[in-house]
Amino acid sequence: MADGGRGGRAYIGSFTAAGGPGIVTATVAPDTGALKVLSALNGVPDPSYLALSARGDVLYTVSETAEGAVAAYRVSGDRPEPAGPPVPVDGNGPTHLAVHAGHVLTANYGSGSVTTVPLRADGSLAGVPSGVLRHTGSGPHTPRQHGPHAHQVQPDPSGRWIVSVDLGTDSVRLCTLTDGALDVHREVALRPGSGPRHLAFHPDGTRAYVLNELTPTLISCRWDAEEGSLKPLSEIPVLAGAPEGDAYPSGVVTSPDGRFVWTATRGEDVLSTFAVEGDDLRLVGTVICGGRWPRALAESGGFLYVANERSGDVTWFAVDPATGLPRYEGSIEVPAASCVVFD
Repeated sequence: MADGGRGGRAYIGSFTAAGGPGIVTATVAPDTGALKVLSALNGVPDPSYLALSARGDVLYTVSETAEGAVAAYRVSGDRPEPAGPPVPVDGNGPTHLAVHAGHVLTANYGSGSVTTVPLRADGSLAGVPSGVLRHTGSGPHTPRQHGPHAHQVQPDPSGRWIVSVDLGTDSVRLCTLTDGALDVHREVALRPGSGPRHLAFHPDGTRAYVLNELTPTLISCRWDAEEGSLKPLSEIPVLAGAPEGDAYPSGVVTSPDGRFVWTATRGEDVLSTFAVEGDDLRLVGTVICGGRWPRALAESGGFLYVANERSGDVTWFAVDPATGLPRYEGSIEVPAASCVVFD
């Protein structure tokens, strides 16, 4: 697999309201993938999701609070340094963000919206949002789907489209970004009550995988960047058997070579491995995540990393190159860990 972030830095978000240290910076061992904590920064409340600039010199974080904000930090040393004050996003509970075309975009779960914040040439936040796209709709699963709940936002691999995943409306919105504002090009309806949480693109740019939170399934889709269209093809359970209660799937990532897809499921504390077989997926197996409540999943340099919120740690796994199955290698303590990204 690709070299990813090995030998560089990892940045870990956490929920400060639950005792988390804020933003943790760690080194990544070049051969073992092991993490070692360098510093912690409590700059904004609940920095639950992080993203790096394309050059890797600025780190952006949401502040997942009722007021909702985004902040920027310079990361040239061992400890991030603020690059200006946080900027309110005019949205409630931002859970995810992405950097694209001179803007930071946040998915605001509580208010069911996506906010666009412009950037200056040096990567700092330019001020107030330039646009807020407010989702509308609901779903049959009450109270989780009483209204829209934007859970993820990201550009597609071609860079032509912005994709937002909404758990509350059982849909994925495909948007254009023009003059700092998002316009909906198409809204793709998924199975009612599925509760889509996150989407991951295949490296070839023609396929995508949508992980559902309200029903523990993974949808394989065909992606057409020319048309800006997403076509659901098949849906597969992320667990070998039926869970005893709500399963709460959380993260989904694809391997750099496109052969595997991995998901995390919080209610079962497991990672699931899928083999990519054309447009279909096959469940290879599940392994214990090494902690409790795996909120986020990331791949770097042939290793999988899991932010385990309730056990307060980040675990890492080597990946079998033949089967894709993860093998536990180690962990570091990060209370209320919520995500991990790599430079």
